[in-house]
Amino acid sequence: MQVEAQAIPEVKLIIPARFGDSRGWFSETWSASRMAANGLNHDFVQDNHSLSAQIYTLRGLHYQAPPFAQTKLVRVASGRVLDVAVDVRPKSETFLKWVAVELTAAAGEQLLVPKGFLHGFLTLEPRTEVLYKVDAPYSGEADGAIRFDDPTIGVDWGVDPANIVISEKDAAAPYFTDWSNPFEGWSGDEP
Repeated sequence: MQVEAQAIPEVKLIIPARFGDSRGWFSETWSASRMAANGLNHDFVQDNHSLSAQIYTLRGLHYQAPPFAQTKLVRVASGRVLDVAVDVRPKSETFLKWVAVELTAAAGEQLLVPKGFLHGFLTLEPRTEVLYKVDAPYSGEADGAIRFDDPTIGVDWGVDPANIVISEKDAAAPYFTDWSNPFEGWSGDEP
């Protein structure tokens, strides 16, 4: 297993080993002991799985507010995505910076997105399936989003926004300047 810190060091690209033969390949996608050996100690409590039928489907930029803030471990089961993590921890040196990584089913990369980050992904192929583990249960009251095209954050999705498919909920998400940051005063040490 290979673990690579990204431009925001808390965001990690994880590349599990694959062992192949004439039948295909095998990969251990999660191991608590291997992750702990790399300084990543997370007690995941829920697995999520999404299918996006159309290319350029965008899901995000989402978060769960404290005390339901979530660390996510994201991977692609079919297709490929541009996966984005945005630091919204006001006390962080990388506040409002973002990281974008292409994740593919073919290579099996995973992205660890810590608590205190917005998360979103754009599908780069039709019928893309994304799986992710979270270390806190979903809460409807803690669920939130910021516009994917927010100019303050300025994520470059690499696609004309007119071609992006989003949900009504994501289209109605506030811009950063109209958002009350639930991570204000939050140190990140809280559950």
